[in-house]
Amino acid sequence: MRYTPEMEPAVTLTSGPVNAYPDVLRGLGRTVLYDYDPAFQRLYEQVVEKAQVAMRTETRPVILQGEPVLGLEAAAASLIAPEDVVLNLVSGVYSKGFGYWAKRYSPNVLELEVPYNEAVDPAAVAEMLKAHPEITVVSACEHDTPSGTINPIEEIGTLVRAHGAYLIVDAVSSFGGMRTHPEDCRADIYVTGPNKCLGAPPGLTMLGVSGRGWDKMKANANAPRASILSILDWENAWSREEAFPFTPSVAEINGLDVALDLYLGEGPEKVWERHALTAAATRAGVTAMGAALWAARETIASPTTTAVRTPEGIDEAELRRVARERYGVVFSSGRAETQGKLTRIGHMGPTAQPIFAVAAVTALGGALNALGGTANVGRGVEAALAVIDAA
Repeated sequence: MRYTPEMEPAVTLTSGPVNAYPDVLRGLGRTVLYDYDPAFQRLYEQVVEKAQVAMRTETRPVILQGEPVLGLEAAAASLIAPEDVVLNLVSGVYSKGFGYWAKRYSPNVLELEVPYNEAVDPAAVAEMLKAHPEITVVSACEHDTPSGTINPIEEIGTLVRAHGAYLIVDAVSSFGGMRTHPEDCRADIYVTGPNKCLGAPPGLTMLGVSGRGWDKMKANANAPRASILSILDWENAWSREEAFPFTPSVAEINGLDVALDLYLGEGPEKVWERHALTAAATRAGVTAMGAALWAARETIASPTTTAVRTPEGIDEAELRRVARERYGVVFSSGRAETQGKLTRIGHMGPTAQPIFAVAAVTALGGALNALGGTANVGRGVEAALAVIDAA
């Protein structure tokens, strides 16, 4: 055992939380200003403006003071009224979970569910909307992280808008790692955060809200006010002329400021390219060494997380334990229905660097072989390097 449980691992290649960029960590160490100090009010306004540029929205994004699960629950509470009919698109554990929130606010929830290694087919969405013209809200998870699969959110969004319904999108682990923005997919509430592909710690939610989304929330008598779940209370908090509903997470705002600077400074397209290259190299290495991807097709595999199917006879928890103890590399498990069936390798923010594909393949293959597997680690490394070298 080289890395005991008490020791920090050498490399964390999980699907979140991810290790923050060093510059972001330094940003967290900035002075914690009083939230009504003019310097902080100006900073907050500037951070929201940077988020607007990064998210490419016409409206000002909203920053909620809690990690993105807060934003997802707040979206359900704020947009969904008791009379709404909700269509929840399910392709994994997290999209299934959103349905439980939806049912708190409306008894009328329909689901279109696919196997958790598949993606939602827009044609099936079109059929559901045609069969149920009463649908008023649709919810979808772009990247269902416990499956490592991507849904065609722009095609889905086009169908939803044509139907006249409102769209809630979970883009927590896709935004910043691939081309995805609220208005590209016609989202009315688009939920993401800085703690995945932007390389910041968990602690904040970023929301893109459309003009029609604001109108619907304001018309919903049950939308939370004076609550941690309130989106409406934060509508104008971006302005230095407005009061905060409650004390914002000052240190986290400092970190987000740096994370957005890094993202915009490198250039979004370049950031997406290194996420995609790291994932492609990882997938090539995994399959070349004899393991299998969880995704039914590589075309729906995420550029931010690679899910690897657990081979027959291998205990997945032991696999991750051995990878950490022998090589100091940490991977993520599945969740709920995918627990024990797959291992997730994250490519997000600082770990979206192609060399980490080599580390991932080496540690995963070595751990498989330690447990009686037959992974050809050398071939896997060669395949990963070939993808990197060809880029």
